Amino acid sequence: MNIHKGRNLRICHVITRLIIGGAQENTIFTVEGLIEKGYNVELISGKTEGPEGSLVDYVKKKKIPLIIIPELVREINPVKDIIAFLKLLSIFKNKKYHIVHTHSAKAGILGRIASKIANSKSIVIHTVHGLPFHPYQPFFLNFLYIMIEKFTARFTDCFITVGEVMKEKSLKEGIGEEKKYRVIYSGFDVEKYKKAEKKRKEIREKFGIKDGEKVIGMVGRLFHLKGQEYLLEAFSKIVKEFPDARLLLVGDGILKNKLKEYAKEKGIYNKVIFAGLVPPSEIPLYISAMDIVAHTSLREGLPKAVAQGFAGGKPVVSFDIDGAREIVIDGKTGFLVPPRDVSSLFKKLLFLLQNEDIAIKMGKEGRKIIEEKFPVKKMVDEIERLYLELSEKRFAEMV
Repeated sequence: MNIHKGRNLRICHVITRLIIGGAQENTIFTVEGLIEKGYNVELISGKTEGPEGSLVDYVKKKKIPLIIIPELVREINPVKDIIAFLKLLSIFKNKKYHIVHTHSAKAGILGRIASKIANSKSIVIHTVHGLPFHPYQPFFLNFLYIMIEKFTARFTDCFITVGEVMKEKSLKEGIGEEKKYRVIYSGFDVEKYKKAEKKRKEIREKFGIKDGEKVIGMVGRLFHLKGQEYLLEAFSKIVKEFPDARLLLVGDGILKNKLKEYAKEKGIYNKVIFAGLVPPSEIPLYISAMDIVAHTSLREGLPKAVAQGFAGGKPVVSFDIDGAREIVIDGKTGFLVPPRDVSSLFKKLLFLLQNEDIAIKMGKEGRKIIEEKFPVKKMVDEIERLYLELSEKRFAEMV
């Protein structure tokens, strides 16, 4: 199938909700890029609610065709799940998409099964942004998720993972076959992070950060398993050794008040900036205000916040979880420390604060990796090639 015929493909992306998050931005950037290339693409999502913020207005502003299914919700709800499934089934039967591309757990499960039932010839692709099973939840729940993913794999023609580790872990649990997996990194506009450096002074002044102060920053929702409490504990030790340090937390969530209280208990509240919810377009500005990026999440796919830190030319200290080691090269672009190891986190952050030349060099090395692997155009081009390859194969099977 040549590229011009390929653009006749009818494509649908399905995601559970359009909150401000890496998986959602990945999905929207992909849809937007394919539309710019001339493809016929639609987006299906559930309602977007909660403190994480919404990307719905961005989607509407970009005039991306959007179908909202209110019953498509993140939590398990048998009644709503059945209704959402039936609505997806009806849409897929009527629209007759050539490719259905799903994202996130709930949309991935319902969307893949409904697509294959509606039209067995549809090509079904699922992107794994993060695995639903992980060490920090009960064994039975992990077992259940793995069984569901193994079952749903039967309705999947191809898996895209945003990092190698997710492919490895999925295959280890018997989810699909290796030949069905592709690793495509989650792209974003890297150039915006370079340009944002010009406004570093402006954003620092906004938060009262003085010229001589060094800023450790983290971008992430204030939710369970994101680990800001470990960073706050490490920071309480850092200020005793490095009084000119500040901590900038970008993001909002259900743990905001609890984390503020924790900072007060530790006597560091006046040193911590809770920036709150920030539009994705402004993240580069906040990264520019930082000197070091920390990432203390306990569960992630390939952490976009780490990639964003490197795009801004900052060294990163990250918990050694999931895909972090694919871009944090220990000792070269930053440091990896064991999850929940506050002592190691403290030591590595303090080292970078005390060794500015090394920190700057690490940040530059990290940016080189991001420039090579993470441009949004590269991601969209690789997904387009995959679509054409699978469509060519499906067409050959039908002849």
